[in-house]
Amino acid sequence: MTTDAPAPEAEPVNGFWRLVPEPSLDAVRRWGWASVVANIGIVATGGLVRLTGSGLGCPTWPSCTDESYVPHGELGIHGAIEFGNRMLGFVVAVIAICTWLAVMRYRPRRTDLRRLATAAALGVPLQALIGGVSVLTGLNPWIVSAHFLVSPIIITLTVAMMRRSRTSPYPHTPPVVRALATACVVAVWLAVALGTLVTGAGPHSGDPETGRNGLDETVISQLHADVVFALLGASIALVIATRVTATSRTLRKLAAWLLAMELLQGAVGFTQYFTGLPWVLVLIHMFFAAVLIALVTAVYGERGTPAT
Repeated sequence: MTTDAPAPEAEPVNGFWRLVPEPSLDAVRRWGWASVVANIGIVATGGLVRLTGSGLGCPTWPSCTDESYVPHGELGIHGAIEFGNRMLGFVVAVIAICTWLAVMRYRPRRTDLRRLATAAALGVPLQALIGGVSVLTGLNPWIVSAHFLVSPIIITLTVAMMRRSRTSPYPHTPPVVRALATACVVAVWLAVALGTLVTGAGPHSGDPETGRNGLDETVISQLHADVVFALLGASIALVIATRVTATSRTLRKLAAWLLAMELLQGAVGFTQYFTGLPWVLVLIHMFFAAVLIALVTAVYGERGTPAT
């Protein structure tokens, strides 16, 4: 005669956490998606602030002016654009907190997800602080570049969290595919970082009175383009490798989407360069950069375990 093994006891939930409904993994992923979308959105609105010369639309921080936390009529459209971007920052913060709460309340507890969600949530006040310093320093181009790069970091952490929340085992992946996926991550990040320097050397400073970073715009633009060409080469190789080796269907699709987005981004980049950097195209280019970060992180997260 046999007896069934006792069911494992549920982890105790004490104190404040009793007030937080226990989420499913699907709910955790939905909050993660909301965070990614919000951070891509704030990249776009932050770009709009800079490209319309509204960087000092609210001339101080954390208030908008010395007398008010909200813009007044004399600040015009620039004040409204800058203040709108600050308000979206609160939306990003709320979503980050909700994502963190969902991950922390999820049972059984996942230490890996908790670390990623915590790091992403801490990135939001860090970005706000760097943004405030950029205003107080009159839009120093190096600080503005750092301010931008926090959003891709948050996007990376959140997409990584969602990829790690999967319940199915990771597929075995050939070493060449894993190496190419890693190369794509490095190249995308180099391209994005150099892109911030290109913008910092170019005409879109965020305010007519703001200085530039002092780099030679032609040289840094060429270096940026060289990295993009290297990225395209690695991505083409990745697409081919995923089709001639035993890799997951998801990774094959993600690699194809990554290459397609790079080609589209490259077309926008060259068009903006040869048409005098119209701000609308620069804004689209910034938006696509944030999407690329999300895609390449998903590719890296799907690379699986080494094939034996």
